[in-house]
Amino acid sequence: MNPDVISEPTSNGILDRVMKFFVENQDERTKEWFLSGSITPLIMILVTYLYFCLYAGPRYMAKRKPFKLENVLIAYNAVQVLLSVVLVYEGIEGGWRKHYNYSCQPVDYSRNPVAMRMARAVWMYYMCKVVELLDTVFFVLRKKQNQVSFLHVYHHTLMPVCGFIGVKYFAGGHGTLLGVINSFIHVCMYAYYMLAAMGPKVQKYLWWKRYLTVMQIVQFIIVFFHTVQVQFQPTCGYPKSIAALLTLNAGLFIYMFSSFYVHSYIRKSNSASKRIAKTGEENNNQLECKPKDAIEANTRTAVEATGEIKKDL
Repeated sequence: MNPDVISEPTSNGILDRVMKFFVENQDERTKEWFLSGSITPLIMILVTYLYFCLYAGPRYMAKRKPFKLENVLIAYNAVQVLLSVVLVYEGIEGGWRKHYNYSCQPVDYSRNPVAMRMARAVWMYYMCKVVELLDTVFFVLRKKQNQVSFLHVYHHTLMPVCGFIGVKYFAGGHGTLLGVINSFIHVCMYAYYMLAAMGPKVQKYLWWKRYLTVMQIVQFIIVFFHTVQVQFQPTCGYPKSIAALLTLNAGLFIYMFSSFYVHSYIRKSNSASKRIAKTGEENNNQLECKPKDAIEANTRTAVEATGEIKKDL
């Protein structure tokens, strides 16, 4: 055993192994695709996004009226619906309908038509996550800063990073079920936003917003169990470390979306009910104590007024 090797810091060994993994395991099929060769352009996009949405944008809009953007939002959301429909179709036909195994599906790095179809779908999903950064930009320009929550920004920042990792290293396989389900959720979500942008005549029929959050929670529950099962299959060829990260990410989103749902719908509903009940009690109390005093006051006023009228006559 070489003592020089033993004395070398363990952290350097781990770092070297990590770097070696990411260099040697990049997908040769996708490394030349747009925004897939290096993570630097994506990091620049995300830094610009965070700077604008959290600092520059709110300062710029502070003394300005919100932009209307109705037609822009209708067109943008319609395009997102169409893209999400295509992603669902490609994900199903590119693997999950008949080619993939739901219990364990390794990544196929070959160039056969089915594998390449799924790889292209993963890249397209990644591009959609980058474009979806505009969701937050539109919130800022419309002065809807209350919508720019930690959950919203975290979700929109993390998903392009996950998309990049997927395209560069795992363009296919077990983890792609997340993209298929997420794209289906986005069909419903962007359809809702498109209808909401059409104005009050349509908005009164949009009673189902809360169920979009429920669908998000169900989505991550499915992904959680779909990815955690890989850890209990010793012969599964899908990387257990990536499956573990997907499981952890799904668990975090389950917690955050559940907290959002409780805060936005259950607690607000309970608070509204309490306010209504309290207002009702106050009105009842006023009605109970008012009649005698009110009648006497009204009677005196009427008598005085009548006397004044007669006197004038």
